[in-house]
Amino acid sequence: MLSNQTVDLRSDTVTRPSPEMRAAMAEAPVGDDVWGDDPSVKELESAVAHRAGKAAALFFPSGTQSNLAALMAHCERGDEYIVGQGAHTYRFEGGGAAVLGSIQPQPIEHDADGSLPLGRIRAAIKPIDPHFARTKLLTLENTIGGRVLDPAYVEAAGALARSAGLAFHLDGARAWNAAVAGGVTIGEICRPFDSVSLCFSKGLGAPVGSCLVGSAELIAKALRWRKVLGGGMRQSGILAAACLHALDHNIPSLAADHDKARQLASGLQGLAGVTITQAATNMVMLHVDAPLLKPLASALQAANIIAAVSPQMRLVLHRDIPEDGVARTLDVFAKVARRAA
Repeated sequence: MLSNQTVDLRSDTVTRPSPEMRAAMAEAPVGDDVWGDDPSVKELESAVAHRAGKAAALFFPSGTQSNLAALMAHCERGDEYIVGQGAHTYRFEGGGAAVLGSIQPQPIEHDADGSLPLGRIRAAIKPIDPHFARTKLLTLENTIGGRVLDPAYVEAAGALARSAGLAFHLDGARAWNAAVAGGVTIGEICRPFDSVSLCFSKGLGAPVGSCLVGSAELIAKALRWRKVLGGGMRQSGILAAACLHALDHNIPSLAADHDKARQLASGLQGLAGVTITQAATNMVMLHVDAPLLKPLASALQAANIIAAVSPQMRLVLHRDIPEDGVARTLDVFAKVARRAA
């Protein structure tokens, strides 16, 4: 029998801390992180830097702030960064680089696999001329829309950046998913980049938190910008403890999220009025024909399934999806499709 537990497919950001994570938070030793003496934050930063293969790490309250501090550490006022049209740092972070950093974005179109074509990157790099913003940074995102970037492509993009004198940053909000999907370590994902933002509040289930990793010099710059951006926190070891728990316990479960996404995509395949446009790691993207939208929204709500119903839907699997969540979702879609056929 199917349960009536809530199935929230909007994003993996809706995950909640487990009882074990809450216990770790409650028991965390704390200090004052602005003074640099919170032991739990220091432990997290050391652990993340080690796993990422970088010299240093800095704890942030959000991935948006981590990415922004990285951009501001790499670039100066009037500089430019190259970024994808659909990348989070460009499209979904409030224009922070331009608004707060005076850094000009140079967006370019993605290829179907989520990569930025090397030829377009090369063409977007400005010559040294007072008429132009100074191109200083290339940014990628991995995963992007659930897709894992080809490691060979990342290496080639990094080589291009270095040859042009550009720094290389990764928005790795779901880099843990990329590592698990590729059967590699997070260090291998991070290795080609000068800086990486790593998030704990998505598939890893922490309530808040990201770490920026990079060289000691870069992290020192980012520390200043974190303070300017309002990211300096006091007894933030309570939050760092949640991230440490996630780091130590929750990475393997990402593979189960990927499996659930494959099951969901397989079950949706072939339903009338529903077209799978992409399925990768923990995300399923689909096109829903207009006649299905209203009945689908009503049926999902009645089944206690939360999803952002639209012609182009994104369904995201995560650790808080109940055991029967995929089956219940498929049951609703199938019934709505049959009625509309």
